[in-house]
Amino acid sequence: MDTAVDTAPDFGRPIFGAALGTHLVRRLRTAVGLVLGAGTAVLELLGAVVGGLALLPLLASPRGRQAVLRPLTAAGRVLVRLERARLDRFLGVRLPGVHEDGDALRYLAARWPLGLLGAVVLGCAAYGLGLGTFVLYGWLITEIDHPWLVAFSSVGGFFLLFLSVQGALGVVSLEGQLARRLLAPSHAHALEARIAQLASSRAEVMDVVHDERRRIERDLHDGVQQRLVALGMLLGRARRLRARDPERADELLLQAHEESRRALTELREVAWRVYPTVLDEAGLRAALESVAERSPLPVGLAYAVERPLPRAVETVAYFVVSEAVTNVVKHAGATRIDVHVAVKEGELNVRVTDDGVGGADASGSGLSGLASRAAALDGRFAVHSPAGGPTVVRAVLPCA
Repeated sequence: MDTAVDTAPDFGRPIFGAALGTHLVRRLRTAVGLVLGAGTAVLELLGAVVGGLALLPLLASPRGRQAVLRPLTAAGRVLVRLERARLDRFLGVRLPGVHEDGDALRYLAARWPLGLLGAVVLGCAAYGLGLGTFVLYGWLITEIDHPWLVAFSSVGGFFLLFLSVQGALGVVSLEGQLARRLLAPSHAHALEARIAQLASSRAEVMDVVHDERRRIERDLHDGVQQRLVALGMLLGRARRLRARDPERADELLLQAHEESRRALTELREVAWRVYPTVLDEAGLRAALESVAERSPLPVGLAYAVERPLPRAVETVAYFVVSEAVTNVVKHAGATRIDVHVAVKEGELNVRVTDDGVGGADASGSGLSGLASRAAALDGRFAVHSPAGGPTVVRAVLPCA
């Protein structure tokens, strides 16, 4: 058994440097998002001008307005999809649900000034950076007669850079507020969607519970019960032969003892699959280590959770890893499994990767049951398993 568990903190890790690098990457991603937003703002401005000029002479003609609005609406859908992807990927603004076409057109008409403002702010930031660092490269391109004036200008450039960065963050905040106001569902619609989601997840969880009960009954009937029947038959034969053939009776008792040991092992396996007691006694880390130790394949476990988690989150995380490892052993033809568990931004991220043949069916009873468990906690569950592998099972569970 090859089980690698990485849980010890790395005290030699440059924490400040890593945090600074992460901060710079986020700011660079924000800048890219604003640049892309400036490009889409130009398209939105052109669309607003062209659409307004086309609709102006047709205000009194409903049929004419519809003829103009249809292509505008189609183009608006495309632009809004691009905007939603940009907001999610670069600015960290996630918009749940769907939006109406009218809301989409209103959003595009109202957003282009923000997009152009973002371009102006980025231009000021670039100018401030260039002016602030001129003291480093200016002497290469021109003669500097007044170094003190250049130094004073550098201070002003860095101050302009600071103000521009704050302005960029303000533009990002305004972009998020505008998108949530016009593209996110209304409070009533959100409540209706939430009620429907809870009803669906409740029904799915009940289906999972019923499936688990049927599986437990099948395991008990086909496994433990059969062994107990065989045990009773062996003890009965040994009892009948005890007087006339003691040696044969001893052999039967030895077989009965072995059968009782196997029955006890299978009963423990069934109980473990229902709910592992180690999860209550020692926590998620110990339970996952037990899954890794019991697996016939090498399992690498990287566990980076430094605080206790809610019991419901630990339970779902355990079953995600346990079921995923079981599926890999049974179907994937893999040689190794890697499990990563970490907390990031108030969410528990669970990832199980194998080097098998791929092609896992996410709609199967096992994986769909895991998706239902995750949905019951407002979590997300995904399976990526292309033909040829690798297969990656992910679960993200809120744990703040």
